[in-house]
Amino acid sequence: MQKTTLLVKKMDCPAEVELIRLKFEGCPNIVSCQFDIPDRRVEVYHTGDYKPLLDAINGLQLDASLLETTTAAGQTSAVEQDSDERKLLWQVLAINFGFFVLEILTGFLSGSMGLVADSLDMLADSLVYGLALFAVGGTVARKKNIAKISGYFQLGLAVLGIIEVIRRFLGFGDIPNFQTMIVISILALMGNTASLYLLQKSKNTEAHMKASMIFTANDVIINVGVIIAGVLVFISNSKIPDLVVGTIVFFIVARGAYRILQLA
Repeated sequence: MQKTTLLVKKMDCPAEVELIRLKFEGCPNIVSCQFDIPDRRVEVYHTGDYKPLLDAINGLQLDASLLETTTAAGQTSAVEQDSDERKLLWQVLAINFGFFVLEILTGFLSGSMGLVADSLDMLADSLVYGLALFAVGGTVARKKNIAKISGYFQLGLAVLGIIEVIRRFLGFGDIPNFQTMIVISILALMGNTASLYLLQKSKNTEAHMKASMIFTANDVIINVGVIIAGVLVFISNSKIPDLVVGTIVFFIVARGAYRILQLA
């Protein structure tokens, strides 16, 4: 039994942890994994050489590198209980998908591309958690097909969003409702915090959970960005802040779709 520790510099949210888990499922020599989000580390207990592990995770382009590999005394006791993990995944899937529906509806009603883009980021996380749930126990071919469909779907939505932002930059569309932008984004921020809490609570390490809340920045930064954009829309009476935030988030969603496609 070997214990290999990897540094994954771009692993900064639970959804990326699930992507890594899915990628590792193609490595039959893995016994168990432990993820440390704030320190960007992955500990893998496995048999055989560590190089297939590094090759697999590098397929996601998360800037992974080897820290150390040592002989383990035996199988780690940190093997996760499938039933508990599935329950948590269902909970965060429900939260993310629920906020996706809320944000995309209020985004179109308020005319905010920032909210629409943030809703797609929520959908992106939902797809990852859905992949982690529905791919369990399936064949490698089935997992790849699920990842391919999800990735292309997400990428298509991101492209449509960017096209809509360009159309609005050209003068189409009204100034968005800043009150709706701010209120819904605050609710989405609470939803992301709840998802993160549920995921990190399973680690049974309070300090780890708190640190992850600080370092798991992507979704929270997006929520705060839309809130700031709403304030700037109010101050400037312009739709430009909303479109700028929307553009940034749509590209983040497209990047997430590319990572999902790496699983295929």
